[in-house]
Amino acid sequence: MADNRSRAEVGAGIEVAVDGAELAAELHGDPADPAILLIHGAGHCRLNWPDGFVRRLVAGGRCVVRYDGRDAGASTTFPVGAPPYALPDLAEDAAAVIDALGPGRAHVLGMSQGAAVGQLLALGHPDRVATLALASGTPGIPGEEQPDLPPVSDRLAAFFAQVEQDAQAEQDSRAAGEVAAEAALIESLVEGERPFAAASRPFDEDGVRRLAARVVAHARDIAAQSTNPYLLDAGTPWRARLGGITAPTLVLHGEEDPLFPPEHGRALAAEIPGARFLALPGTGHEVFPEHTWDTVVPALLAHTANRDDPARPTRPA
Repeated sequence: MADNRSRAEVGAGIEVAVDGAELAAELHGDPADPAILLIHGAGHCRLNWPDGFVRRLVAGGRCVVRYDGRDAGASTTFPVGAPPYALPDLAEDAAAVIDALGPGRAHVLGMSQGAAVGQLLALGHPDRVATLALASGTPGIPGEEQPDLPPVSDRLAAFFAQVEQDAQAEQDSRAAGEVAAEAALIESLVEGERPFAAASRPFDEDGVRRLAARVVAHARDIAAQSTNPYLLDAGTPWRARLGGITAPTLVLHGEEDPLFPPEHGRALAAEIPGARFLALPGTGHEVFPEHTWDTVVPALLAHTANRDDPARPTRPA
């Protein structure tokens, strides 16, 4: 690990062994700076955290750690439709990544499913979490603990229904020996992101397409990445336990989130003692579009400043 840390200033990759898998991670910035661990959402990989966003955090004096979860990117993948792990296992994985950095704790930022993982991590391993930031999240298990909160938008519900039809058609097509071209796969990823974006702003189709091409090239198994994370058993409901989170918490939420309308973010902040809520105008269920960076980056730097005992990997002699 020492050699890996010495190369981390240029985004060096490291491998983290967890129970039954190897996770691919990378560090950006000075390893002696406080670490911020980024936990991506379902169907995404570490590349979905924008490079420019990472560079801004590094410029603010943070060592940014982004990693591929199970079935994502360059990490271990499993047969499509049969992931042998559950959502709580992803929280254990995040704790293992923090441990791999060295003694101490890390600041944690989770997006969507990553926000659920962040909640479980803060509840199960409070000693690993210096501060917690939760983006595009909901309190507890989606769909099981929120009868008091609004459902997904009609537009997104229609998209989900179409996805199920398309998935069956693709399965039938593959059974007949037809394999989708890479270009078609990239386009499907682009169209998969479109309904989650804010309706009030132009969809960055070209930017999303460039990212989708990188994601496909980076993935060991893009089918596993696009399928398995949505099949996980979430475990025992935990909304009622959120009052036990002790890490200082910042909740960030798009005002146009079609999956978890803003009430979900506000409810999440209300459940966690002392949590602060930050609304993001012109933002849907998406990973911090560039127009939000002037708001989000200073908020995260302030949130993670002057906290006791963050993870500070020691630079090798």
